[in-house]
Amino acid sequence: MFSYCTDPSALEGLAWLSCYLTSGTHLLFYGSFGTVLLLLAITAPVALLFGFGGAMASRSRIAPLRWFGKIYTSMVRGIPDILFFLFVPIALDQGFEWLRAKMLCEGDEPIRQGNDFVVCAAAKLPLSTSPPWVHDTYGIFLAVIAFSVVFGAFAANVLYGAMQAVPHAQLETAEAYGMTQRQVTRRVLIPQMWTYALPGLSNLWMILIKATPLLFLLGVEDIVYWARELGGSKTSAFSYPHPDWRLYYFLAILVFYLLMTFISERVLARVTRRLSRGQATMGAGGIA
Repeated sequence: MFSYCTDPSALEGLAWLSCYLTSGTHLLFYGSFGTVLLLLAITAPVALLFGFGGAMASRSRIAPLRWFGKIYTSMVRGIPDILFFLFVPIALDQGFEWLRAKMLCEGDEPIRQGNDFVVCAAAKLPLSTSPPWVHDTYGIFLAVIAFSVVFGAFAANVLYGAMQAVPHAQLETAEAYGMTQRQVTRRVLIPQMWTYALPGLSNLWMILIKATPLLFLLGVEDIVYWARELGGSKTSAFSYPHPDWRLYYFLAILVFYLLMTFISERVLARVTRRLSRGQATMGAGGIA
């Protein structure tokens, strides 16, 4: 990064530290903070979409659809999150490769060979010849789906409760004015429910932020991965010219998450006040 970093062995003190903290691996560490923010930016709307679909399914008059919504929210909420974070990426990965194997692989060899899942090289995802960014993107894609399935179930429960909290008299009045069921849902139910849903969704957003270190378990090189790799005095592949600095690296992650939650609390509080203006709800604290 700096011109004097060409010979780090001749450096000491702050000059050596500045070269060390601007090395290629540290740039990857800094970039991993962007990976976490990207995951949050994509997962939050996708999970909300899953949740809205689950909530609407739970309210459906069609029994199979209603059962599906109830089973989805109950099953995901009743199983430890980490199991879904590990199960969903593996299941999706093998499902995609199974479909590709049926189209691209020749021969009749079984894909399931004992405990092994074996497909031809052409069916692998991503391909071994793909550039690194493709592998990283595919890993983040699987992580987004896993997070969205889990947090979508919690969002579905929150949104379902918010829909139930909308005064039924308002819905009946809309129907009395000749609105169809779809119009009542779109023009009355959904706009009204956000006031009741926002406190629960705010808590869910905070939980999602705190769950992002689980990316490390999904094979994504996130901030926890790099903090462990760079903070230790040595790894299985490298030896670093410093003692165990993991405390300082994890302290940097702690500050990052504290800032994230601090900013989120301020933004969500402002949104809650704006949506609750003029309504006698828990979020408003009375009629403004």
